[in-house]
Formats: sequence, C-alpha cells, structure tokens
Amino acid sequence: MSQGEDIGRDAGTQALDSGAAHGATKDEKTVTVVHVMRHGEVHNPTGLLYGRLPGYHLSDLGRRMADRVAEHLESRDITHVVASPLERAQETATPIAKAHGLDVGTDARLIEAGNVFEGKTFGVGDGALRRPENWRHLRNPFRPSWGESYLEQVVRMRTAIESAKDAARGHEAVCVSHQLPIWVLRSFVEHRRLWHDPRRRQCTLASLTSFTFLGDRIVSVGYSEPALDLVPPHLRAGAKQRGGKGAQQRSAGA
Repeated sequence: MSQGEDIGRDAGTQALDSGAAHGATKDEKTVTVVHVMRHGEVHNPTGLLYGRLPGYHLSDLGRRMADRVAEHLESRDITHVVASPLERAQETATPIAKAHGLDVGTDARLIEAGNVFEGKTFGVGDGALRRPENWRHLRNPFRPSWGESYLEQVVRMRTAIESAKDAARGHEAVCVSHQLPIWVLRSFVEHRRLWHDPRRRQCTLASLTSFTFLGDRIVSVGYSEPALDLVPPHLRAGAKQRGGKGAQQRSAGA
C-alpha cells in the first residue's frame, strides 16, 4: 500500500473516531444505501478497448440487463439516480430512473478509468502488446503506468458516492459506473491493496456493489448480480477466460 493510501485511511479513521467520541446525532443514525452499478453489455464487434471514447452504446443484451436490474430495484426506495457521462452508463441508468419517476443525473467522477490503450485492441496477438513502443506503458502495474492511477480513481469515486449519499440521505441511490473504478473503490473500502489480477474482479456486467451508510460512515458493502443469467459464462466473476477479443477486453479493464 502506498503512503498516499495510508494517509487517506488514517484520515478517515480519525474522522470516524472523532464522531464516535461526541456521540451519535440523529443524522448519524440515518441509514442510506448507495448502489454502484456496472453498465450492461456494450455493442463492440471490433473488440476495441473503448475506454472513454464516445459512440459505444449498449447491445440488445445490454439493454435487457439494464431492464432486469430496473425490475430488481423497482420495489426499493430509490430517490436518486446518476451515471457516468458515457453512453453505455446513461443507457443503463435510464430504465432504473424511469421506474422511480426520476431523471438520470450525470457525474463525471463516475467515468471509466483513463487508459493509453484506448481505441486499440489489447493483447499479444494482433493487439497493442505486440508493438514494442507500447511496452514502456507496462513498466509499473502497481500504479498502473498505462492509465489513471488507482488512487485517483478511488478519490473521485469515493467523492461521487458521498454526493449520492447526501442526495438520497435516508433512502437509496444508484450510481452507474464502470468495472475498474468500482472494483478499486470497493477494494479501498474493504482495506485490500489496489493493484490486482483483473481476472479476479468481482464486478460482472450489470452487477450491484452496494454501500450502506450509517450517517456518513460506510458500515457494510454488499454485492449482487440481478442479471447473472444474461451474462455470458466466460464474463462472469471468477470464470476462466477464453482467448480472443473478449478476453483481451476484460484483461484491459473494459
């Protein structure tokens, strides 16, 4: 763990200890749930690492995933829905917001992680890793050197869910984001190192990583997959990867 991560955790711990010392107020007893959802499947026939590129929309299957999660959350006390500005996230959020009579808000802090391989196929065969000029980007997997740092992702994602919690205080919120930012946020909250094997992320398409707040403290983290039966088996959490463009996409954190 880096010094910056230690400082962030120490500051958070001090803040919690300070609140406990003064006794819990009514607001500190309020329960709020923020569901951070990964978008549904994207139409990407060429297998590019699309990253933050515009123009990548949900596939027909991805829309079914979004509808399934909307049905799953229909009975929940959702009062705030917000999404990354990218089309696939906005489209995933739309049926959820509609089911609760809400508009979809946009929060740029929920956007996909920046990546120097954006717009390229990612892999050894005919992908970006075959070209020696790209190897320099792989020098530090702990930061990582090929894109936005893990800690930067944690900072923006944590502030995004704090804003959602404040907007839905006493109720529930949904934030639609992307796999890597969601996973590093969860890893940070659960006190795991941020660098990891991407094949071991527990964050499938259209999954929900749910943060329960008591006042302003996160007291539990839950994970569910309401659309699991719609997710191709090789893309499920813990599944053995098969070769080809789909596997390249997943390894790159799409």
